[in-house]
Amino acid sequence: MENVLRPLIVIGGSVVLTLLIGWVTDVLLSKADRRHSETPLWGLLRRARVPYQLVLCAALLRGSYDSAKVLEEHRIGIGQTLTLVLIGSTAWLVIRIAGAVVETTYSRYARVHRDAARVRRVRTQVTLITRVVAAVVGVVAVAAMLLTFPAMRAAGASLLASAGLIGIVAGVAAQSTLSNMFAGFQIAFGDMVRIGDTVVVDGEWGTVEEITLTFLTVRTWDERRLTMPVSYFTSKPFENWSRGGIQMTGIVYWHLDHSAPMDLMREQLRDILRACPAWDGRSCDLTVTDATPNTIQVRALVTAKDADDIWTVRVTVREQMIRWLSRHHPYALPRVNTADAALPPGIPAPLRSPDGAPSRRAHEPPRTGR
Repeated sequence: MENVLRPLIVIGGSVVLTLLIGWVTDVLLSKADRRHSETPLWGLLRRARVPYQLVLCAALLRGSYDSAKVLEEHRIGIGQTLTLVLIGSTAWLVIRIAGAVVETTYSRYARVHRDAARVRRVRTQVTLITRVVAAVVGVVAVAAMLLTFPAMRAAGASLLASAGLIGIVAGVAAQSTLSNMFAGFQIAFGDMVRIGDTVVVDGEWGTVEEITLTFLTVRTWDERRLTMPVSYFTSKPFENWSRGGIQMTGIVYWHLDHSAPMDLMREQLRDILRACPAWDGRSCDLTVTDATPNTIQVRALVTAKDADDIWTVRVTVREQMIRWLSRHHPYALPRVNTADAALPPGIPAPLRSPDGAPSRRAHEPPRTGR
């Protein structure tokens, strides 16, 4: 009877105690979250309840397993497994807690500062810091797991002795990866590009969606994702439309006839912009920038508060101005001018039939009398 009750008490008591402590902790975090709703820390910590309970259960079982006297012939293997689970769950819990603290710090900063550019900069730095912490904790956890094996501890001296050679080989083999990692830090803390910035890369216009230590993702206007190494942004030029402020000036071109009513077009441009919600009211202008024998090039300058609105303003002005010209001033649209060719002196003009086509006599040679 003792051989049956002892394992049930030890294992069952560990599980029940884990669930009880986890439930009490969750209730306390819930009350703290309701009491301090201005900070998301307590709500984020509640998401760590799974690794928290796993750590408790593994620690209790590891400490009380010898008293249970179950599968004693496999005692070493089971103890090793519980140790590995404890190390892994502890690393998982540390990553969750660190992520909650960093996210709470960012949320407080975003509420205090209204500058969108600075908030995006901090967001980029916070994201990379979280990834670095997760990578460091993961590496330490894996190293701790390996050191629990006696063979690994015995080989520790030889590994340390060859660490210099291994570091040189790894550095040469992972040169591009390391350069991307350092480029990621340079982007994060050098304020070159931030999450949410509008950029133009290789002729593609889009928004920076994700920045990691090795790559950067740009979401284009047609919902495609461009994944590029972060070293690209430190070695090649690119356009950052959000750098130094998000206000923008857009250009709209038309090719029109020389008789286009410029003064009326300027008035119509102002009317179109007043009815466009995306226009920020800062500036508008319409001028002739070029002329050819057949057309003139008319340029309109418009402004908006960001890249999305400037696109809306440009397409609205272009479409409504063309519609207004075709409806009220169709002569202003480009035309192909044709005229009869001027013949050299001494050659008579061709005769034409009543329908306008040259007659047969026009192609006959001139007759001479006898």
